[in-house]
Amino acid sequence: MPESTAAARPSTTSPADPDRQLTTQGRERKQQLVDCAAQLFTERGFAETRIKDIVDAAGVAKGLFYWYFENKEALFAEVAADIRLRLRKHQASAIDPEADPLRQIRQGAQASVQFMAENAHFFSLLEVETGAVTEESRRKGTAQHISDVRTIILRGQDAGVIVDEEPDLLALAVVGTVGYYSHYHRTGRTNVGIEDLSRFVARSVVKVLAADDAAAAAALVE
Repeated sequence: MPESTAAARPSTTSPADPDRQLTTQGRERKQQLVDCAAQLFTERGFAETRIKDIVDAAGVAKGLFYWYFENKEALFAEVAADIRLRLRKHQASAIDPEADPLRQIRQGAQASVQFMAENAHFFSLLEVETGAVTEESRRKGTAQHISDVRTIILRGQDAGVIVDEEPDLLALAVVGTVGYYSHYHRTGRTNVGIEDLSRFVARSVVKVLAADDAAAAAALVE
């Protein structure tokens, strides 16, 4: 049976406090729990992964778990936040800060599809799991992605390279296209390789957003 996540914390540990400053060793130990949990969640699912399984995999005492996390739901939220941060870092590393906004969106979209393919197990977990914790994680991830894209779109509209339409809807179009094709790839419903697919998605969003043919052509130059 799945382990109850409502069990009280052991009295020998301090309550998990998100504002508490951790030492370098503490941050490393917490990240170790996050990494082990991510692997187990993707292999077994959220419900079937017990706290005992996580601490055993991390090689730490169960009491230490509650020093960092209130319960398994809090740990899952941390795992989801960690992968969102990794996605944003991957996008940032792929985007040329000197490029025009439309080209930046192309670079970011291509990097996003590649990252989601490399971490397909976790994104599949978010799709199939039900419950408040996974729903909140999905919503936060989507909202963050939309916000990031919207910021670039506004700059592109000011520069005249992105079409003058509602920026929220344009951002949703980008995020939706990335998410749809990523889902199609990880569920095995396309034989297109990830490099070719990511470039196709990137080209597609550029053509939707471009203010004119000249802007699209400039953004698509490799």
